[in-house]
Amino acid sequence: MAVKKFAVSPGFGVGGVLIKPEQLEIIGRISGENSEIEITTFKQLYIAMEEDRLEEVQGELREAGLQILPSGFVTKSLIACNFCKGAEEAGLELAKALDEAISGQEVPSPLKIGYAGCALGTSEPLLKDIAVVKMKDTFDIYVGGEAKGLKAHLATLFMSGVEEEQVIPVVSRLISTFQEQGKKKEKFSRFVERITMESLREFAAQPFPTGNLRGVGQG
Repeated sequence: MAVKKFAVSPGFGVGGVLIKPEQLEIIGRISGENSEIEITTFKQLYIAMEEDRLEEVQGELREAGLQILPSGFVTKSLIACNFCKGAEEAGLELAKALDEAISGQEVPSPLKIGYAGCALGTSEPLLKDIAVVKMKDTFDIYVGGEAKGLKAHLATLFMSGVEEEQVIPVVSRLISTFQEQGKKKEKFSRFVERITMESLREFAAQPFPTGNLRGVGQG
């Protein structure tokens, strides 16, 4: 019998990523004794199980309030902070909308996107491929963080002063650029180096005629 792997996420809210005891019980009970459950570094569970029960199990997990997403070379669920400054001030609704817009898209290599509701950055956003950081009434967007290896480094400021309604289009543009121009298995940080920050800024800014977006180092 073929084995299929998929990702499960509880989503997030004030307090961070919280999985309920009854959700854990359901995951263990309905997945079956032959399934394998992996805890990932991007706050998802990977479940590997026999394909013939896949539709039934995923349906029950959705009913329990869990998100079902593909595994592998896709954009991961948004890795968010604990929203310690409160849902409204930290931008919880935008974070949820961003998560819904970006999760599960096929990309040349796995893509981790982080969100922080303030400059404290408790979700370590600058170690992610793309990061959104709320700065009072606007947002800063960073790209190219690398958490692994001897050459680990922080992401670079990509755009500052981004209005709330522009965050999802800009991040979506970054993802689509990676989809169109990235090489198979190319890390996003290497991709940014290869096409250059200037080209990436130019591409991401094109849809916005208002001129509100500004790249670092630009006038």
